[in-house]
Amino acid sequence: MDMNTIVGTHDILMITLDTLRYDAATMEEANCPNLCGTGSWEKRHTPGSFTYAAHHAFFGGFLPTPATTDKTEHIRMFHSRNTGMKTHPHTWLFDTPDIVSGLAAEGYRTVCIGGVIFFTKKNPLARVLPSYFQQSYWRMTFGVTNPRSTEHQVNHALKLLRDTPSEQRLFMFLNVSAIHGPNHYFVPGAKKDSVDSQRAALRYVDGELGRLFDAFRERGNPVFCLAFSDHGTAYGEDGYQGHRLAHETVWNVPYREFIL
Repeated sequence: MDMNTIVGTHDILMITLDTLRYDAATMEEANCPNLCGTGSWEKRHTPGSFTYAAHHAFFGGFLPTPATTDKTEHIRMFHSRNTGMKTHPHTWLFDTPDIVSGLAAEGYRTVCIGGVIFFTKKNPLARVLPSYFQQSYWRMTFGVTNPRSTEHQVNHALKLLRDTPSEQRLFMFLNVSAIHGPNHYFVPGAKKDSVDSQRAALRYVDGELGRLFDAFRERGNPVFCLAFSDHGTAYGEDGYQGHRLAHETVWNVPYREFIL
């Protein structure tokens, strides 16, 4: 993908499926027609083991990298200009500290719809990531404790799309919270989170994202979509629980890029 032909001509939609494990994602490909209707998940390594660290890297242009020892074929989509590092002709170079302000400098309206705690803006730490954007939103209904959080996030996104003229290029970022724990309530009768409840949460998320994808298509602009996990999580493997730790269940993440 030549990002120099994307930036300025396409709307850009970036979705982080917070805490989604690679194995859970691949097991649900057949049940996720919106995220996987045009392809399969790619296995990648995340640059951070929890939300705050990973998103700083993403907004700096460091997206998850292919889970392989052969990096010769990997072309970075975004790269800060004048770092002294060799870049590829298909990489879009930005002159700002991050890709969000870089896209704003190209005329994009930048919008964040937050999900997990680091996007709540409830304290100075939780205001850092949303501050990258011209507009940022978070509601209690978008958070991890609401079983209908993705529905509420998509409803808000649809309102913003209706209020954005089609000639205005848009960079929308959506941090999906539903897959992050607690997610056991997506499996009736379950008492604790598991790979199965993550899979159920992903099915729910995919169903809601279909409405968002349709709304972007209706704007009439080509849309470049990035969908990936910021990190995984452990459910007892090798004695580990959760994330912010070094285990393959945390570092291996699903990744997709496609044109709507």
